[in-house]
Amino acid sequence: MPSILIQLDAPLLEALDRIAPAQKRQRAEFVRQAVKDAIRRREFEEIRKAYRLQPDAATDADDWSNAEAWNS
Repeated sequence: MPSILIQLDAPLLEALDRIAPAQKRQRAEFVRQAVKDAIRRREFEEIRKAYRLQPDAATDADDWSNAEAWNS
C-alpha cells in the first residue's frame, strides 16, 4: 500500500491522538476512513448536483401505486 506524508499542527495532532492513538495503527486507520468518508461525501454531492441540473422525468419513475397488492 502506498504511503503519504502529511503535516498536522500540534492542536490537530493532539485531537487526533485523543480519538485514535498511534498505537495499534488506530491513527492510520482513522485517517484512511476519514479520507474515504470525505471522498464519498464529495461523490454524493456531485450526484445530487447532477440530479438538480437534470432531474428524472416523472415518466422514468417506477409505478409503486399497487405495491401493497404484490404477493411474495
